[in-house]
Amino acid sequence: MNYIKQIIGFSLGVIITLLMVYFFKNFGKDEANTDYYILTNQISKMNKMVVLEQDFSSMQKTKITSKLLGLDVLPSSQKELVIFTKAKAQVSYDLHKMKLEVDSANKKLIIKKLPNADIKIFTDAEISSLDDSFFDRFTQEDFKRITTNAKKNAEKTVDQTKLRNEGRKQLLQNLNDIFVLAKALKYEVVDDTNTFDLSKL
Repeated sequence: MNYIKQIIGFSLGVIITLLMVYFFKNFGKDEANTDYYILTNQISKMNKMVVLEQDFSSMQKTKITSKLLGLDVLPSSQKELVIFTKAKAQVSYDLHKMKLEVDSANKKLIIKKLPNADIKIFTDAEISSLDDSFFDRFTQEDFKRITTNAKKNAEKTVDQTKLRNEGRKQLLQNLNDIFVLAKALKYEVVDDTNTFDLSKL
């Protein structure tokens, strides 16, 4: 998945940066300035990150009862359509909107602001089966209306609150690389947003 590649790429960047830490410090550079440069440089590389993807699927049945040929004197007929729906929910964060402050004097990395989760839901609907009669066929308008409603129903089944909470937990795990870098530089990570439990880092 693309978001896994993003995480791997970012992790490799942190490893390279840690090697830079060793290089700079062994060549007698000013430690505070070096730490500040390394942290801010790594933070500036953060891009939009997809942190969570979930797939949902369901079967939806639609029954339509109508008069044959539209005449009241004729018996009613019933036609049935089964739709298979799929929904992919994606949670992402634009990390350019995240505000991290590097306090080199007190050796603190302070989380000032976190971006809001961007939730996108992609839906698809396929006709699984249909049962109609020669005198009462499904029309193209029927198909369009029913599949559109099926997609809307599929989107409603996604618990966006739960998805947002799970995405925030995954965001912490993905940001762990930058926190590991800060710890390696003997920086304290401070969360002014009170979002994360940093005691477990």
